[in-house]
Amino acid sequence: MAQRSFKLAISPCPNDTFMFDAIINRRIDLGGMSFDVEYLDIEQLNDRALSRYADFSKCSAALLPAIAQSYTLLDSGAALGRGNGPLLVRRTGDNTPLRRIAVPGLHTTANALVERLFPHIEQREPRLFSEIAEAVERGEYDGGVLIHEGRFVYQERNLSLVADLGVEWERRTGLPLPLGAIVAARDLDEGDVMAFEALLRRSIEYAFAHPSVSREFIRSHAQEMDDDVIDRHIALFVNDYSLSLGDEGREAMRRVCGTM
Repeated sequence: MAQRSFKLAISPCPNDTFMFDAIINRRIDLGGMSFDVEYLDIEQLNDRALSRYADFSKCSAALLPAIAQSYTLLDSGAALGRGNGPLLVRRTGDNTPLRRIAVPGLHTTANALVERLFPHIEQREPRLFSEIAEAVERGEYDGGVLIHEGRFVYQERNLSLVADLGVEWERRTGLPLPLGAIVAARDLDEGDVMAFEALLRRSIEYAFAHPSVSREFIRSHAQEMDDDVIDRHIALFVNDYSLSLGDEGREAMRRVCGTM
C-alpha cells in the first residue's frame, strides 16, 4: 500500500493529545497514512486554518463559517459537552466594571460567547491562553476568559468567577456547548478524508479503552502537569460527542456558528 502523508495540526492540550495519541504514536494501524504533526495554540490553529495551512486541523467551533470554503467539519474529534464552558474571571475583591478583558484569541469560541453574552465589554484583547490568569491577577486587565487547564486551577490564584459561559449557553439554548472541532481540507481526496475520520474514531476508542497508555505523551505537552487536572480536563472535553457529533452535536455546532 502506497504511503500517503498529511499535515496534521492540533493543540498540545490533554483532550487533543489523548484523542490523537494512538495515531501519533502508531498504537493502531494507520492504513498507509502518515502524519507530519504540529502542536499550536488554539488561536494559532485558527489563524492558519484561515489560510488552509494543514490537511487536517483542530479549530474553534465559532471559526467554522469563516473557513467553510476551505475546510469541512468532521463528525469525530469535537470538544463539545455540558459543563465545559470557558470561565470569565476577575481579581478577587475588584468590583470595578469589566471594560477590558483578555481572551484566548479573537477567533475562539470563548471570544464569540463573550461578545454575545456580555456585549458591553468592547475591549477584548487576545492573549495566549496560558498567560491570561496571571495577567489578570497582576491587574493588566479587568478580567479574562480561561479555557483548557486554566479553568481548573484559577481558584489557586487571587481570582474569582464572574460567569461560566457554558452555563449561560446551556440555559439559553438547552444544547451542549461546542468549543473545538476537527476539520479536513476540501481539496483532499474524499477517500482520504473518510479514512482519516475512521482512523480518528478508532484512535479515540483506543484512548478510552487504554486510558493510562497515553499519560506520558499527554504530560509532555500539558501546561498543567498535575494528573488530577489532566484527568478532569480529558473527562470534560472528550466524550461520546468526540466519537460522533450526532444530531444534537451538529445542531449545537450550527447554533454556535450563528446566533443563540
